[in-house]
Amino acid sequence: MVERLVIARIGQRGDGVVDGPDGPTYVSGALPGETVSVEAWPGHPDRRQLIRVETASAERIAPICPHFGVCGGCAVQHWQTAAYRAWKRGLVVEALRQVGIDAPVGDLVDAHGDGRRRAVFHARCGTHGVLDVGFSAARAHRVVSIDRCPVLAKSLDGALPAAWAIAEALTATDNKPLDIALTATDAGLDIDVRGSGPLKAPLLATLARVAAAQNLARLTRHGELVAQRRAPTLGMGKASVPLPPAAFLQATEAGEAVLAQLVLSACEDAKRVADLFCGVGPFALRLAEHARVFAADNDEPAIAALKRAAASTSGLKPIEAETRDLFRRPLVAAELKRFDAVVFDPPRQGAQAQSRALAESGVPLLVAVSCDRGTFARDMRVLVDGGYRLAEVTPVDQFRYSEHVEIVARLDR
Repeated sequence: MVERLVIARIGQRGDGVVDGPDGPTYVSGALPGETVSVEAWPGHPDRRQLIRVETASAERIAPICPHFGVCGGCAVQHWQTAAYRAWKRGLVVEALRQVGIDAPVGDLVDAHGDGRRRAVFHARCGTHGVLDVGFSAARAHRVVSIDRCPVLAKSLDGALPAAWAIAEALTATDNKPLDIALTATDAGLDIDVRGSGPLKAPLLATLARVAAAQNLARLTRHGELVAQRRAPTLGMGKASVPLPPAAFLQATEAGEAVLAQLVLSACEDAKRVADLFCGVGPFALRLAEHARVFAADNDEPAIAALKRAAASTSGLKPIEAETRDLFRRPLVAAELKRFDAVVFDPPRQGAQAQSRALAESGVPLLVAVSCDRGTFARDMRVLVDGGYRLAEVTPVDQFRYSEHVEIVARLDR
């Protein structure tokens, strides 16, 4: 049955929302003020599928990608920039409001730059043996084959052909679903393939030939080396970091630069800094240009890479790096008392245990970096209750057209 709805607002995931007596109804691809025709979405009683826009918003613009609306990667390519930016900043304001915090939230900082330097393509063989390589469909368990993606950086120009070549080689003998993680490095494309299961020697040799034909810097399977022509590295400040397979990095080069600058600016007077959940060291290696740094993360290969980069870079102050599970064994007050500042950048689940320990410490300055506004707000509540003042919050947009937003916050005692 076709319904006609008037969209009231944009929800937290970028859907148009109609508020009704039984709760909200969500319509992907619709904008506030629009009248739309919709139909039921099987299996999703609170959602409707957009059939057509009857009355368009003045803020509606043409999407930049032909796959928009089918591919699940982008939510709001169809929305005018100023309204989109205000909505994205508002997501951070609302997350803090929900935990009872009223703090100064700055304007959204654009950090898309040249585009995303990391991507994970999915490869699946359908019931009729047709191979699809691309991204997951919006709210569906299938893959949308794509021929290009305009939000990727030029350094990933060869990513799709390489992913197709790898998928074709692996699915020729086994149709297991594959996830193909690609990273643009200073040495070229670094690819890690997951989902294939153990490979016999002939297939490994085939993959090595694919790597050579695609001019890959490195190809690994579940982190195990298949072929390497050049060691994948990335510059971080003065250092050049040897990357572990499928290493975590900020999504865009510009995003890393913006986040690092915000962190460095906040810590400019600190002489002893802890960098917690440090990864391969995008903050630690830059901070060490003027401060002694203690760095910790539970990712052993990342810590090893950070140590190698620090040891081979002149002009840095000492970096002490430790493999440590900060979820189970956070730094406690006695360990924290030697630091002038603590920087922490946890994964999406946040840093609840570490925040509780920080709240009991006397560290004068904290810099929180987060990729999840919900867990960020939860952790800020812990720290504010522990006596910290949330002095500054900066939202950073390196995931353009999506609901994801990075956050950098400064807290003072």
